[in-house]
Amino acid sequence: MFEHLREDLASVRERDPAARSTLEVLTCYPGVHALIFHRLAHAAWGRNLFWLGRFVSHVSRFLTGIEIHPGAVIG
Repeated sequence: MFEHLREDLASVRERDPAARSTLEVLTCYPGVHALIFHRLAHAAWGRNLFWLGRFVSHVSRFLTGIEIHPGAVIG
């Protein structure tokens, strides 16, 4: 999971000229937060922990304003 996070952070830094540091991307980008939450929700969903996946997805939507279904495959 941490390898994916490193790749995501590097990708944002490469594509967004306003991103000044990895720490800034990690702490201030709601899209990155939503992706992290989605990875957790998707892992729960894939282990048939459907309620937990939905709950994590719901918390993510509340915190970021971005909704991604826990069963969605990204990438």
